[in-house]
Amino acid sequence: MNFGEAISAGFSNYVNFSGRASRSEFWYWVLFGVILSIIANIVDALIGFPVISAVVSLGLLLPNISISIRRLHDIDRTGWWFLLVLTIIGSILLIVWACFKGTDGPNTYGPDPLAGH
Repeated sequence: MNFGEAISAGFSNYVNFSGRASRSEFWYWVLFGVILSIIANIVDALIGFPVISAVVSLGLLLPNISISIRRLHDIDRTGWWFLLVLTIIGSILLIVWACFKGTDGPNTYGPDPLAGH
C-alpha cells in the first residue's frame, strides 16, 4: 500500500473498527498525521491562535483510534488492547506491536489485507 492509498483507506474506514490494517497502511497514516499536525502548528503560530491544530487533532481522533484497532486485529489481538494507550508503558508496547508483521492469511478478524499484493 502506498501513501495515497493509505490516506484514502484511513478516511474511508474512519468508523470501521472491524477488519485489519497492514503495517504500511498504519505507518503511512501516522506519517500523514504528523505532517498535518506540523503544518497546523505552523499555521497556528502564524495566526497566533491555536485553532487549526485543535481542529486537526479532533478531526484525526476517530480515524486514529480506528486504524490502531484494525492494526491490532492484523496481529490477531483484540481492539481492547488499545486501552493500553492510557499508560506510558502500554503506549510503548502498542508501538512495538505496530511494528510486528501481521498474521499471514486470514485470522479471527478477517482476511489478510496484503493477500492481493
